[in-house]
Amino acid sequence: MAGTALAAGILSATAALSFGLAVVGGAAVTAQRAAGAADAAALAAADAASGAVATVDDPCALAARVAAASAAALTECSLDGFVATVQVKAAYAGLAAVSRARAGPPEGT
Repeated sequence: MAGTALAAGILSATAALSFGLAVVGGAAVTAQRAAGAADAAALAAADAASGAVATVDDPCALAARVAAASAAALTECSLDGFVATVQVKAAYAGLAAVSRARAGPPEGT
């Protein structure tokens, strides 16, 4: 009987640890997805602002579309000349990952 209780305890601890690792792994993937979405959105907005990408949309509207294509939501967008700064938010299991990115021409040009 003691062996059965010990085996059940070990199985429960292993299941809890596996679940915890899955949640942490999912959160890490979501954080990386948010960072990638922010980078892509900032580049899209900067390219639209500079005219490198022909679009009828506002640069921030284009950035929102790019972020949405990466399963993230654009929460902030600002332009300073050709430099775009964006913030995106992605969710996983009730947790939010927020990432910022900035893109534009090299400084001094």
